[in-house]
Amino acid sequence: MATANGQQTSGTSRTTFEVAFDLSPEAPDWPPVAVERLWGERTAVDSELRLLNVPFFARGVAYGDLVHVRPDHDRRELVFERLNGESGHSTVRITLLDGRARRDVQDRLRAAGCSWETAAQFAALLAVDVPADGDYRALRDWLTARSGEGAIEFQESAISARHLEQVPNFPA
Repeated sequence: MATANGQQTSGTSRTTFEVAFDLSPEAPDWPPVAVERLWGERTAVDSELRLLNVPFFARGVAYGDLVHVRPDHDRRELVFERLNGESGHSTVRITLLDGRARRDVQDRLRAAGCSWETAAQFAALLAVDVPADGDYRALRDWLTARSGEGAIEFQESAISARHLEQVPNFPA
């Protein structure tokens, strides 16, 4: 667990900090964890960090977003308080219902300029970063079609204002 002293990442001069995101249950077994920890780097603003990875479960934040944190001395960690500013990136979670779809999904994400994270304990889950300059409408249409085929499910965790402009009548 990182503390307010930070942790030096190997191979860089960047000091990073873990930020704890306390998660609210959405269903009896979801999310499968109570807290998700993301990496962030200091900005020029006190108690503000820029997120350096894609969340699996925390909603409303994306890679590069600016977040306000507070120290929790009992837990000995920094805790997310609020979003200070969005980066223009979006976060989408994809669950692979058909393992054979993995290559197709990854190829499409790569073509769209997306990056993603995986975790061994959640092998069928991809936490996807849609870059700020990405064509979200085309990607969303493709994800919707694949979902309709039963190959995947996807959840729009944090859709930036820039990407919302690309999708007319986005569900509220």
